[in-house]
Amino acid sequence: MNLPTLRQLHYLKLLAERRSFSRAAEAAHVTQPTLSAGIQELERTLGSPLVDRSRSGVLLTPVGEEAVRRAVEVLAAAEDLVQSARAAGRPLSGRFRLGVIPTVAPFLLPRALPVLRVRFPELRLFLREDMSDRLVAALKSGALDAALIALPYDTAGLEHAHVEDDELLAATPADHPLATHERVTPRELSAETLILLEGGHCLRGHALAACDLDARAAVGGEESFAATSLHTLVQMVGSGLGLSLVPAMAVRAGLTDAAAVSVRPMTEKVPSREIVVAWRAGSIRAAEGRLLAEALRET
Repeated sequence: MNLPTLRQLHYLKLLAERRSFSRAAEAAHVTQPTLSAGIQELERTLGSPLVDRSRSGVLLTPVGEEAVRRAVEVLAAAEDLVQSARAAGRPLSGRFRLGVIPTVAPFLLPRALPVLRVRFPELRLFLREDMSDRLVAALKSGALDAALIALPYDTAGLEHAHVEDDELLAATPADHPLATHERVTPRELSAETLILLEGGHCLRGHALAACDLDARAAVGGEESFAATSLHTLVQMVGSGLGLSLVPAMAVRAGLTDAAAVSVRPMTEKVPSREIVVAWRAGSIRAAEGRLLAEALRET
């Protein structure tokens, strides 16, 4: 029985991404007839058309969509195999593609990267800062080897190792009445105008859960502003536009030092998020993901 080749699967993946034979061929560094011939041979091998070659562009058939999904998995596994073989006996050496969410990257990496350079001198770390949903998609497609994300989050299809628990703290203007409190209750915080990160940041969901969104609505609180980053959020709080929740990790790194902001712990069940290193379930680089998490815990 003939089997598809990795080259044919690579052509199909590029065709699905570019939706054009010419652009896919350019990305593959081959001629268009070469790529087209590879797709046709793959269709003969699978016994089904994969591409609807319409005048309006390239459309995948249902079989083609499923073939692309499986091709991505096969190609990711093949790359895992190559990287694992090259790093055999030398964990965390060579290229390692790490994703990091924006509410962790500027606060954890400055203290972690020097330690990683000393401990793993042959490591070539490629960093990508992005939202959790895009990092998780990149993990599953094989575009990343691991990612630093915050839980709770949907980690179906992933495995992960604990790095640290990051407490969420109430942030108020320095002259706000709550700034005199030793601790702030979720109800006190949710009764005020809340400033949260814009949609797409997982910290937004963590903050809403900590404030109890239903209770916030019941007491008449409102969210009038959304910030694009934690640094912007803190400046907005310091300007008196509202209150928020910020991660202790960021506060320790100096996030609030230059702003007219007071930071207080929350009462009752202290809200927190769990920082983890995540990787694709079944990845050959799982051991390196755990080793990376261990090294980050020590920092």
